[in-house]
Amino acid sequence: MPEHAQVTSIEAIEALRSDLIVYLGKARAAVEDISSEVPRARNWLESACYPQWEREMRARKYKLEEAQNELFTARLSTLSRSASPVLIMAVQRAERAVREAEAKIKVIKKWDRELENQAEPMVKQIDMLQGFLTSEMPGAVAYLTQIIKTLEAYADAQPTPGAPRNGGEGA
Repeated sequence: MPEHAQVTSIEAIEALRSDLIVYLGKARAAVEDISSEVPRARNWLESACYPQWEREMRARKYKLEEAQNELFTARLSTLSRSASPVLIMAVQRAERAVREAEAKIKVIKKWDRELENQAEPMVKQIDMLQGFLTSEMPGAVAYLTQIIKTLEAYADAQPTPGAPRNGGEGA
């Protein structure tokens, strides 16, 4: 069994350490970007989509009321039950538009609920990964740094050929 280690490349360990530091920087940035996406999506749903469709719903209901009023007025003015087919189609079109807006609002509410349910487990995993990258991996970098120092000290302390071993001259 040899009495000293065969250290061939401290540079390889230094390269590993350097690559790990670069990787950690990139991984942390990526994880931070990912973890900000869920709140961003929720904010978009709650502050952009939902209010937009609420406004659209009010506008469409207003148009429906106008179309119904025009139809009612036309029926009264002719004193007959038959109204212009164009006015009837306008009312039907406005009713479809209101139903469409109602459906969009329901979908947005569903998305909001599903986003919470679907994303929560993944957000927990991302948080665990972020914790690992910020707490455990710096320790790995420090450990590699210590290995490099130890190996460099070991390489510098190599015995010279012909020097006595075990601290003394023969027994």
